Amino acid sequence: MQRRSSQRSARSTGKFGRAATCRGTILAGVHADQISISPEQVAALLADQMPVLAGMDIVALDAVGTVNAIFRIGSSVAARFPLRRGDPGQARGSLRREAAASAEFALASPVPAPEPLGIGRPGHGYPMPWSTQSWLPGTTASPDRHDTSTDLAIDIAELIHRLRQSDTRGRRFTGHGRGGQISDHDEWIDECITGSEHLLDTDAMRLLWSRLRRLPRHDPDAMCHGDLTPSNVLVTGERLTGVLDTGGFGAADPALDLVVAWHLFADAQRAQLRDALGCSDLQWERGAAWAFQQAAGAYWYYQDTNPAMARMGRTTLERLIQADA
Repeated sequence: MQRRSSQRSARSTGKFGRAATCRGTILAGVHADQISISPEQVAALLADQMPVLAGMDIVALDAVGTVNAIFRIGSSVAARFPLRRGDPGQARGSLRREAAASAEFALASPVPAPEPLGIGRPGHGYPMPWSTQSWLPGTTASPDRHDTSTDLAIDIAELIHRLRQSDTRGRRFTGHGRGGQISDHDEWIDECITGSEHLLDTDAMRLLWSRLRRLPRHDPDAMCHGDLTPSNVLVTGERLTGVLDTGGFGAADPALDLVVAWHLFADAQRAQLRDALGCSDLQWERGAAWAFQQAAGAYWYYQDTNPAMARMGRTTLERLIQADA
């Protein structure tokens, strides 16, 4: 897959009301079936459906996310547009559920999280519902820059602890993604290892997965962020200052959020995070299993289209394999 990007800047007037500056990188090519969306389309959708935002500067963000194209609107709003086509009615229901989960997350989190603002309709050539939320300042964390940050490891341990204290209200994990039975992902891992031939040490990957997939489960479900990757962790310096993509907050294997330890930190900092949470050996190993499941496809799938995601996947797999040696 070829990565295509173009820098665009235009002054849009007419039906948009006040002049709006549209600029940034238009994301394309992350998925073979990806939907494209331009800043000019975003301006038109905002003018029609959320006129209070019309005329504000629109900046397309070349982010590391793989689910949504994200645009900053003015200085305080983010607009998120799904990258893949689906049933619009089902997608709108999903956006409503994500908004409710995000609101619940914000109450539990010790650091700020985006506030849901609205849900938009398809239009102007874009075929899916979309959403807006408050913009959070900060820099996304990186395994290249923050892997040895003790302060960040302790901050994230506190975040996970606080999330786990939230009442599940009787909810349990019922989905098919990460957070349920590890062995349910055998088919996906087999596809990822096959795709990684000549790219990674696939013999070591097979050996490690053969052990991780058999790990039993004893801990009851707890409330988890569900996708605690570096791109969803906001930092200022070496301190946690915000968390993004909180719409998946829900009940799951409490080891699920431990993926961040493997995605982000070196040995000593992972140990500090583990000690701060008081993880059992089994829970820690299950966290490694979920990190493996997430990382296994990242390098293979995104190596040409999303370098940051691919780099995270490779780094995480190397840490997991080394720790298992």
